[in-house]
Amino acid sequence: MGVKISVLNQKGGVGKTTTTINLASYLAKQGLSVVVADLDPQGNATSGLGIDKNSLAETMYDVIFNPSLAINALIETNYENLQILPANANLAGAEVQLVSTLQRELQLRRVLDMFSSDYVLIDCPPSLGLLTINALSASDYVLIPVQTEYYALEGLSQLISVVDRVRETINPELKILGVLLTMFDSRNSLSDQVKSELSKYFGDKVFGTIIPRNVRLAEAPSFGKPINEYDKWSKGARAYKNLAKEVRQRVDGEK
Repeated sequence: MGVKISVLNQKGGVGKTTTTINLASYLAKQGLSVVVADLDPQGNATSGLGIDKNSLAETMYDVIFNPSLAINALIETNYENLQILPANANLAGAEVQLVSTLQRELQLRRVLDMFSSDYVLIDCPPSLGLLTINALSASDYVLIPVQTEYYALEGLSQLISVVDRVRETINPELKILGVLLTMFDSRNSLSDQVKSELSKYFGDKVFGTIIPRNVRLAEAPSFGKPINEYDKWSKGARAYKNLAKEVRQRVDGEK
């Protein structure tokens, strides 16, 4: 059984999808089999890996309600060892339909249990609704990207309380893998202040790797490429390469 990680923050624009795509790509580069599970109706992880999200036969929406379709829906990307369970706008309807579904919190777990990959990275929607609860129920770990800006800590306590509630009621094995500082600007004293505050709150759960604000990182998704394929020498690429190493060290340390 592989390692399942939810990449989660209910705030949008914090680098969640960027982290999912690039962490997955670097893990795959290390020879590990990796599946990206796109659980965001925006489908940005899907398009960010070069898949046309508007011409898909089966998507996350279909497999959530019919897990037997999971293997059929899985798509090979252009990158070795990296597959994606894609999503598009159809997934937005799943929140409403899940309300009346039996054992609605466990639908995604049934899907992901069919995969034998080394890692599954779940790109969660920017909300704490039923799709996110499904992700947490199916995961071993949560990785929380946090943008180094003024309102960075706002909402984090609510996110942590949701994680705690899922651990208490559905998934006792769920752990916080770490908090990742994203869009860090070393020229801005606010970035250092946010880093200090997060370190006080989360201690050694804050990753040593910091993701810088980087133009090449922002450009890569529009070309449907992870950063190591778009510009492997950029600061953003080096940061995500280091993050992949750090994630593996933390996961291996838990075993």
